Amino acid sequence: MIKKTKFFSLITASLLAVSLLVTGCGGTTNQDTNGETPAGTNTGDSEEVVTLKVGATPVPHAEILELIKPDLEAEGINLEIKIFTEYALPNPAVDSGEIDANFFQHTPYLETYTIDQGMELVSVGNVHIEPMGLYSKKITNLDEINDGDTIAIPNDPSNGGRALLVLENAGLIKVKEGLGVKATVLDVVENPKNLKFQEIEAAQLPRALEDAKITAAVINTNFALEAGLNPADDAIVIEDKDSPFANILVVQESRKDDPNIQKLFEALTSDKVRDFIEEEYEGSIVPAF
Repeated sequence: MIKKTKFFSLITASLLAVSLLVTGCGGTTNQDTNGETPAGTNTGDSEEVVTLKVGATPVPHAEILELIKPDLEAEGINLEIKIFTEYALPNPAVDSGEIDANFFQHTPYLETYTIDQGMELVSVGNVHIEPMGLYSKKITNLDEINDGDTIAIPNDPSNGGRALLVLENAGLIKVKEGLGVKATVLDVVENPKNLKFQEIEAAQLPRALEDAKITAAVINTNFALEAGLNPADDAIVIEDKDSPFANILVVQESRKDDPNIQKLFEALTSDKVRDFIEEEYEGSIVPAF
């Protein structure tokens, strides 16, 4: 009996050791293989804390997100902001699950992009409007634009069309009726000054103002601000404050009603954010809620 007891004790001890080894090697953590917290998961500090990763362009989107970090922390949400400087990257990042949401674009851009790429991304709602403007370092008013001058515009479909509408509203050109932001340079039907158009990646447009061949450029407000341009003071012409191009919070369609995403959107459309936008940007950006 004594020998059998010792035999069974050894087996039990061996099984316990193997069990502990397996647990130690196979236990889950809240970090992925490169050491970052996976999007949309608990941080590990507390079962109540959830991490949301949100992609944004630096100004004003990331600045607004930084403002609401403490408010979301009080709601049990750890907000991680991932900075993007190119428009082509944040939507694929949401689509792949690399990040939970993005905040950088307006609805026409989202609709055009997702149709072209076959992505199921949706808007949670409007946050603010960034009126697009015409800027130059060579002229100060429209009368100084000469025959054959070159105007730079964004090279992405919706912002390119939007830029043409800015020029149309300024009386410089006319585009085919009814196209709206779908218009391209091929849709310009009246061009009294024989203007030439150079299509450039949106983020590079402020630098294009230094190009001797470019008279002026139509620039998105976020990139204008990053370049030290004040839309209220520096734009030769600018969209009306009632522009329909409100910037939106975007997520995968399946996550639109996620309670944590809704908390994020509520924070983005709070009185605190409204006051910040009005005071910080002095009319160059306006709330859309």
